[in-house]
Amino acid sequence: MKYMQPRPSSIVAALYTARDLGVDVAVLHGPSGCSFKHARLLEEDGMRVLTTSLADHEFIFGGQEPLENVLRHAEEAFAPRRMAVVGTCVSMIIGEDLRSAVAGSGVVTPTIAIDIHAGYPENIEGVIATLEPAAEAGWISAEELERQRFLLGKANEVERLRGAACKPYIEPSRGDLKHLVARRLADLAGSGTRGIAIMNAKKETAYMFADELLALHDACPDADVCYIANLESRGLPKVREDARRILAGMEVRGVSPELLGALDEYGANGEALGRRIVQSAPEFALIVGVPHAIPPEYTEGIECISITNGPRQVEPLRDLGHRHVVVEVDLHPRTLGVTDIVESEFGAILRSMPCGQ
Repeated sequence: MKYMQPRPSSIVAALYTARDLGVDVAVLHGPSGCSFKHARLLEEDGMRVLTTSLADHEFIFGGQEPLENVLRHAEEAFAPRRMAVVGTCVSMIIGEDLRSAVAGSGVVTPTIAIDIHAGYPENIEGVIATLEPAAEAGWISAEELERQRFLLGKANEVERLRGAACKPYIEPSRGDLKHLVARRLADLAGSGTRGIAIMNAKKETAYMFADELLALHDACPDADVCYIANLESRGLPKVREDARRILAGMEVRGVSPELLGALDEYGANGEALGRRIVQSAPEFALIVGVPHAIPPEYTEGIECISITNGPRQVEPLRDLGHRHVVVEVDLHPRTLGVTDIVESEFGAILRSMPCGQ
């Protein structure tokens, strides 16, 4: 059965990927309301998102002239280093030639054309549709393109097997009460019990998920806990820079985590993290970001406290045997446009419950 719940859009995925490639101005070629919320969020992250604002008569007669005009305006007004034209359902259905419009506009700014619409069942098609012209333009290497294809496939596999796409419909949930879970975590860490704290986060979400590891260290600095984070330096330009900043922010606050995986490897990181859990032999595990990437056989018999930002991830995590599941609902908007670690709600609560009290 097909999904009966909303799923991420391939157009939005294209926009985020353009941002990760260092695009300064993205032009959505379609109606002004297309991807409105995410366009606004991305502008908080430093990428200007313009639209050709196609109206009903242009659905019939075409919108190449408006697109060329917007591209010229963007170059003159913003002096961008890179631009991207992102297709929408309208532009793809009426057969707009985005590359021709880029050439016809006469802009000299390096610009890629992304032929995409929202009709794909998997949003990773938007990522691939962005990376392919980026590789043709020399913005990334052929090797990086193939690496990204592999990682996208692994991320999709994890979502289908154990994530928010594992059922046609999953009831959204806010998870467990944060203060009760924080109290349990502080008690476990303060009792001398061996623990492991893992961040396996997706890209910029790590700006908040890292805080939950820091909060555990702040509350229980002498606890027997092994800290691990996927902050190795690999991936697209923004991803590498985010990893560098987050790692520096953790280290300056007293946590030097063992590095395992990169911020774009969250879907492919599960087996390696699972083996590390077995090696560490903890009695409890705090797993933040994408906890469901770790196959359940590695966490069997361990008291797992998982933190996600997806309300539809609560039920699958409980099905995997995770005893406590917490949701940071406002995480994504709060981690766009930041350059330092952001305090989480769970982290703030945990810091109010130091060990031994």
